[in-house]
Amino acid sequence: MDTDARHSLIRAQAQASGKVIATDLAAETGMAVQTIRRDLRQLCAAGLLERVHGGAVLPSGVSNIGYGDRRALNRDIKIRIARRTARLIPDHASLFLNIGTTTEAVAHALHAHRNLLVVTNNLNVANILAGNPGCDVVVAGGSLRRSDGGLVGDLAAMAIDRFKVDFAVIGTSAIDLSGDLLDFDPEEVRVSQQIIAAARATILVADSSKFTRKAPVKIASLAQVDHFVTDRIPSEALINRCADWGTRLTFV
Repeated sequence: MDTDARHSLIRAQAQASGKVIATDLAAETGMAVQTIRRDLRQLCAAGLLERVHGGAVLPSGVSNIGYGDRRALNRDIKIRIARRTARLIPDHASLFLNIGTTTEAVAHALHAHRNLLVVTNNLNVANILAGNPGCDVVVAGGSLRRSDGGLVGDLAAMAIDRFKVDFAVIGTSAIDLSGDLLDFDPEEVRVSQQIIAAARATILVADSSKFTRKAPVKIASLAQVDHFVTDRIPSEALINRCADWGTRLTFV
């Protein structure tokens, strides 16, 4: 396999799962681990990946990756997270769903629920739930972010401030091992903070790739979250902190 073919394979796998492991790639391609590590260094130098211990992840920092790419990342895990989250939400409940591909998966998983009131600043979520006749949908007005169908800014925050719902189901772009939930857009963060404040209970939905990413703006702490549905937490210390904070963990 030549260099270009390997680079294409590595990028495709990174986009599919969010992370690639050098030893796994070496076994799959039949190349030496040193060759794969050189490939990863080249891709990282070009800004296409970021190095982490043992491999590389999709780049992050001060700007998010494209929404279409995010939708494809860890799709199966997001579906499992969404289905488990839907079991936490009873019929006859009110809830917020914010911007994010995992919250969109939760919207799909609510297709059989009845007598729900859902408030959202995510046009994609609103369109998904429009197919459920047992669900009333309220769209929080705001400035449209065309890249992902999100509604952000003062108008969205003001609209959300008028509600007090049973559950806030939120996603995040990154999670620091200290327990901080992080995002890229201060306008979106302000709305997410308003959503948390206006809910009786908060459910965080995020896969473990979020622990490998970075973002510059703090939304909240896991200490403010009642339930965290994920596939894995790569830190025993953080698991113990969640127990101290009373944050219930559900692994899928």
